[in-house]
Amino acid sequence: MSTPASTPSSRRGQIMQTYQMAKRSDPRIGLIVMGVFMLGAALGFALMWVLPGDGLLGWIISVVGALMIGLLCALLVFGRRAQRAAYTQMEGQPAAAAGALQMLRRGWKVDPVVGFTKQQDVVHRVVGPPGIVLVGEGSSPSRVKQLLATERKKHERVAYEVPIHEVVCGRGDGEVPLPKLVRHVQKLGRNVKPAEMTDILQRLKALDAQRGKLPLPKGPIPTSMKGMRSQQRGR
Repeated sequence: MSTPASTPSSRRGQIMQTYQMAKRSDPRIGLIVMGVFMLGAALGFALMWVLPGDGLLGWIISVVGALMIGLLCALLVFGRRAQRAAYTQMEGQPAAAAGALQMLRRGWKVDPVVGFTKQQDVVHRVVGPPGIVLVGEGSSPSRVKQLLATERKKHERVAYEVPIHEVVCGRGDGEVPLPKLVRHVQKLGRNVKPAEMTDILQRLKALDAQRGKLPLPKGPIPTSMKGMRSQQRGR
């Protein structure tokens, strides 16, 4: 018999893996989450206690409400701090933007490293409601911009009527910091309908087929954010 796609044990394993990852750069995350849980539970108990219900029923409602509200508050704080820790650990790594872009949900297609230089400058491609978004990152802003311009010309040949956006991920002037990258991409507008994405992706396949196999940057592309996205979606 095949095992379910997501079992309670695998879910617990994902949470523990995320917790261990976050604790490396946020050592107090466990204490903070526990404190938030206790505070939320106390508030939840107080709120539920004023509802109608005497004796045993009142206690049951109050305890269940306290646990649910406390757990919800703890999960919200844990998710935010774990996400911040993941960005902190990824920033500065080769192709870190690729890991962050994995947080984009349904309706987006992310292709890491569609352009690459020997100096470890890379361009990732995102196809979604704004059109085509080319995200560059690297040690030299001038090289990254030149690489983005080259990739833009290539994409314009096969998708000339599709809006193409260029984004440089980094901490310099005119660049988008890694923690703000996903939100920035999502705010680029809605220029492409979902039905049009299939045609765009087919055209891009022809472009990608001409490239051959691209050499990847040294070191693994960070995948921490992808795992966090799976947990948020309940997978």
